[in-house]
Amino acid sequence: MSAKSKEIKKIIEEYLEEKGIKDGIIDPHDLAGWAISNGKYKPNIQDEIQIAAKSITQVMREEIRTSPSGKRYRAMHAVKEKINGKQLALWGDLDNPETPIEFFIKSFAQRRQQIVGDCFQLKTDVDVCNEKRNSNIQLILDFADDVAEAEYLRDHKDDVA
Repeated sequence: MSAKSKEIKKIIEEYLEEKGIKDGIIDPHDLAGWAISNGKYKPNIQDEIQIAAKSITQVMREEIRTSPSGKRYRAMHAVKEKINGKQLALWGDLDNPETPIEFFIKSFAQRRQQIVGDCFQLKTDVDVCNEKRNSNIQLILDFADDVAEAEYLRDHKDDVA
């Protein structure tokens, strides 16, 4: 664990204690406001760049357009790459004919791996919950029917309404 992570963990513990939070449920915005106003966390220029980059990334992630056939699609796609030893997220516009198709192939493969990772972690969390709580929560990870239903609803939205 990095020194910064250790520092933040300590701030979280102090916040929980000072606020008297027993259930462990934390609002990160309240925590950040508390930490900054109490001088426990001071954003530096790198933090400010991160905040700006996060806002920019969010706008790019939310860029939704409509295809000529009426399908709403995410226009901007990211590829994570290590360049000069630094992990970067590079963004490409699906409508820019200059962006190579290989960029989108890599982006889609990385997004699929993120989904697999999320499903693996969700299954692990459900398994541990079942073990700890002596419960039997069932988890279905086959999304074929869900995707087919979403496509049907998209293609027949006027019929369903």
